[in-house]
Amino acid sequence: MKNRTILTLLISFGLLNGVISCSSMPEKAQPVSQFEVNRYLGTWYEIARFDYRFEKDLDNAMAQYSLNPDGSIKVVNSGYNFKKNKWLSVNGTAKFRGDKNIAALKVSFFGPFYAGYNVVALENYKYALVAGKNLDYLWILSREKTIPENIKQNFISKAQEIGYDTSKLIWVKQDKKSPFDQ
Repeated sequence: MKNRTILTLLISFGLLNGVISCSSMPEKAQPVSQFEVNRYLGTWYEIARFDYRFEKDLDNAMAQYSLNPDGSIKVVNSGYNFKKNKWLSVNGTAKFRGDKNIAALKVSFFGPFYAGYNVVALENYKYALVAGKNLDYLWILSREKTIPENIKQNFISKAQEIGYDTSKLIWVKQDKKSPFDQ
């Protein structure tokens, strides 16, 4: 009986998490439409982010995306923890929350727990502004370790329009060669 109760709770929590993750986007954010996942795959360097516990003390952060056989996206996030003087890496999975031509995804690094990953601005598949599940999560990504000033300013303006306090952005150092970079 106890195992059945635990199983019921886990299934209920998983379903609730699925429902919550489906609406995981700030109210004023709009994901990019006409999104081409194959063009988005590959390596992205983190230019700026809001600090949160999973990336605390990381510089040289990057994300690598590749397609899994089932159509989901393999995610490998890595970075250099400058306080511990070591490289860290974590694997995850991203899935579209609906139409695969809309850049509204959910990503998980911890089993059944998903959070929003929404590409809200995209410049030629070279630079991306990514909104998380709420106004506590924001990333500016680039295919290179730098970003042109005009695109950076456009992304900051877009983030502010959505409601982000961009003064909280942490500008990520990209000064080391990652052992995870392919």
